[in-house]
Amino acid sequence: MTDKSLAIFENYKIRRHYDEQTETWYFSVVDILQVLIQQSDYQTARKYWNKLKERLKKEGSESVTNCHQLKMEAADGKKYLTDAADPKTLLRLIQSVPSPKAEPIKLWLAKVGYERIQDMSDPARSLDRAREYWQQHGRSKKWIQQRMMGQETRNKLTDYWKDHEIIREDEFAALTNIIHQEWSGVSVKKHKEIKNLKTQNLRDHMSEAELIFTALAELSTRQIAESVNATGMVENADAGEKGGKIAKKARLELESKTGKSVVTSENYLPPAKKQRQIKQKPDNSEDEE
Repeated sequence: MTDKSLAIFENYKIRRHYDEQTETWYFSVVDILQVLIQQSDYQTARKYWNKLKERLKKEGSESVTNCHQLKMEAADGKKYLTDAADPKTLLRLIQSVPSPKAEPIKLWLAKVGYERIQDMSDPARSLDRAREYWQQHGRSKKWIQQRMMGQETRNKLTDYWKDHEIIREDEFAALTNIIHQEWSGVSVKKHKEIKNLKTQNLRDHMSEAELIFTALAELSTRQIAESVNATGMVENADAGEKGGKIAKKARLELESKTGKSVVTSENYLPPAKKQRQIKQKPDNSEDEE
């Protein structure tokens, strides 16, 4: 697959869009329905989706309201607003369509868009797979231990948010960015740029120090939020700033003693991929923000 905006299931081309802020893939709903109803004609699948939307709305399903309107390229080469959904929403939609392709498309989504789908019923599977993945990619036992401890800290924070009126993906992303910006001095997006990352998970390419300070910031944020029962975006954002400041103070203290920046451009990309990304940079990239 050379075009990352397209994914292939059997002989069907499925358009998708990657949201860097939330690190989420969004897929064209009509394209997915074409697979489910085995319909090669796009217009027929679109009409099917329109009728399905009406039925789901009458039933009070949130699946339709969770869809996004994103511009995607059509067969004529032009981009049009298209109903798109993340894999979590697509799973619910798939359940509404009687199709022998339901299970295969679920497994396919797990592979190309949302690895955690298969892990919802068995969280241990996710941990085992992650550990195996990191070992295969040369991470040390110490790094893996720190990464997993950091993930546990992260999960406790997001669980707190879910229980205190933080619902939407963009809210989770915004709060995460507030904490990250505060402790590190750069946004999540900028940190990924520093490491030459595109769709990769930032935490999978952090140094041991970056993982530790991220965990400190998120642990501090949760404990501060719990102490005041922070609820909603405004109060949790305030807790995030305070938690991030605690980690920032520790980072600056360490940097003053070592003379080295905690935030680093080092990553774990394969050598070949590093070279390709360096070549893709413009000649004056060092002068850009």
